[in-house]
Amino acid sequence: MEIRTGFHRRLRDIQDDLLVMGSMVEKAILRSVEALKVRDGDLAEQVIADDCKINDKRFEIEETCVQLIATQQPMASDLRTIVGVLNILAELERMGDYAVGIATNTVKLMEEPRVRLPSGILKMADKSADMLRRSLNAFINRNAEAARQIADEDDEIDEMFAQVLNELINTMITDPKTVNRATRLIWVAHRLERDGDRVTNICERVVFVVTGKMEEFGPSRC
Repeated sequence: MEIRTGFHRRLRDIQDDLLVMGSMVEKAILRSVEALKVRDGDLAEQVIADDCKINDKRFEIEETCVQLIATQQPMASDLRTIVGVLNILAELERMGDYAVGIATNTVKLMEEPRVRLPSGILKMADKSADMLRRSLNAFINRNAEAARQIADEDDEIDEMFAQVLNELINTMITDPKTVNRATRLIWVAHRLERDGDRVTNICERVVFVVTGKMEEFGPSRC
């Protein structure tokens, strides 16, 4: 009994660490776009540097998960929880990479004249960060219905992306000199759109942990 109590304590610690990593990624998303908004090169460079901390956190949690599987042989729902954590870690790490990409583009854009930043990019960042935070809470609370609802909200991010894309294309048509800068902003918006997709994947894992069944949200490509 004491061994299992220790196991479940470590399992709770893993999930707490997952929330910490999620908070780090959420901060990276918001800071990368803030740096873009105010043209703050130092802040952008800090986002890039801090990505190492996100990666280290992933490896730390992964190692603990592997140790638990190897030494405790978890069954049923506990094993699903650990598998769910491992999958979510991969999604979070990629979202951190996207934030680095945005910050890198910010640094490059600062070498050129300012181009109007579509407000939709800021809204996409806020929405992505909010969905990420709530998806992880759904995981901790084992709330499959909340996860499904959050995944549905990805359509809002897709609509924002379409609007940003249209605005930036019009900018390039109106002033061909902005093509390079507008293209970088399209790249930024695309990474934020991908954040929404990654959150959707997290939501799929929440449902798997709760129900034991995989559900694919959004249009199926199978």
